Amino acid sequence: MTISIRSVAKAFGRYPALKDVSVDIAPGELLALLGPSGSGKTTLLRTIAGLEKPDAGQVLFDGEDMTHASAAGRRVGFVFQQYALFKHMTVAKNVAFGLDVRGGADRPPKAGIAARVEQLLKLVELDGLSDRYPAQLSGGQRQRVALARALAVAPRVLLLDEPFGALDATVRKSLRRELRRIHDATGVTTLFVTHDQDEALGLADRVAVLNGGVIEQVGTPEDLQDHPANAFVCSFVGESNRLEGVVRGGRFTVDDVTLPAPGAVDGPSVAFVRPHDLALDDEGFRAVVRRIGIDGAVARIAIETARGQRLEVRAPREQGRALSIGAGVGLTARVAHVFPA
Repeated sequence: MTISIRSVAKAFGRYPALKDVSVDIAPGELLALLGPSGSGKTTLLRTIAGLEKPDAGQVLFDGEDMTHASAAGRRVGFVFQQYALFKHMTVAKNVAFGLDVRGGADRPPKAGIAARVEQLLKLVELDGLSDRYPAQLSGGQRQRVALARALAVAPRVLLLDEPFGALDATVRKSLRRELRRIHDATGVTTLFVTHDQDEALGLADRVAVLNGGVIEQVGTPEDLQDHPANAFVCSFVGESNRLEGVVRGGRFTVDDVTLPAPGAVDGPSVAFVRPHDLALDDEGFRAVVRRIGIDGAVARIAIETARGQRLEVRAPREQGRALSIGAGVGLTARVAHVFPA
C-alpha cells in the first residue's frame, strides 16, 4: 500500500511538532523515521496511525483520504516501544486478541484464528511458546509477540515506535535482522521510528531524517551518507570530522588543512569529512598519531594536526598496526562535504 503525507502540520499548544511535512512511502517499503528527540518522528507516526489528528494537510492510503478516519478504520498495525502485552493472557491469546475482539461476520472462526496464530508464531520463531505468559519471556521474545499481534489482523501498514529501545545492544542487533526477515516475508509497508542511526541505516530501504518538525532529507542509507542535503544531515547521519574554515576557488582551508570543495560558494564554510574518506598519504597535510584502536578489520586512528585540530581516520587494520603513537603522518581527503557556515 502507498502512503502519501501531504503538507501535514501539527502543534501542541505553541510547540510546532510538524511543519508542512510531505513524504511518499512506496508499497512494501521499509522506511525509517530518524531524528533526535523532539524532531517530530513519533508525532508523524501517530498521525499516520490516526492516533493524532493533523492541524493541516492530508494522509492518503492508496490515494484515499484517511486524514479524519479513525485508527480502527485505517487497518494499521502498531507496535509500541514497551510492547503493551496483556500480562494475564498467554502468548497465543495476545497474538489472537485483535481477531478475538472483532464482532459479527468480521470475526474469523476459532479454527481460523488458531491457524493464524500458529502461522505467525512460526514466522517470528516463537512456535512452542504459545502457552507461556509475557512474564515468562525475555525482552526480545516479548517484542516478537507484539510484532506477531500487530500482524495478526493483516494490517495494510505496520508502524513501530522505537521497537528496540528497551533492549540491550546484542538483542537489538538480532531483532533488527529478524524484523528485516519478517518484513521481506510479509511485504507489508512498514515505518519505524528510531533515534539510532545504525538501526536506520542497517535496516531500512530509505530513511527520512527529521529535525525540528521538518524532513531534512529522504533517501537510501547510501544517499544520505554520500550526498547529504545539508550540514545537519551530514553531521547526524554517519560519522564525520567537522572543520570550520573558508572556501576560496574550490578549496576549503582551515589552518594548514586543505580539502577539495568543488562547486562550493566562496566564503566562511563548514566541512565534514568521513573517517573512511581520509587517506594516509605522505603528499597530504601533516599530523601526529595520538591513538590507535583496532575494531575488527578496521583501525580507528586519532590524529592531531600541527594547529591542534583533532580528526579520526579509518584505515585497514594492517595499516593501523604499522603505525605508532607519536608518529608523523600525511593525510589527504578523498571527499569533503562543504556547506556555507
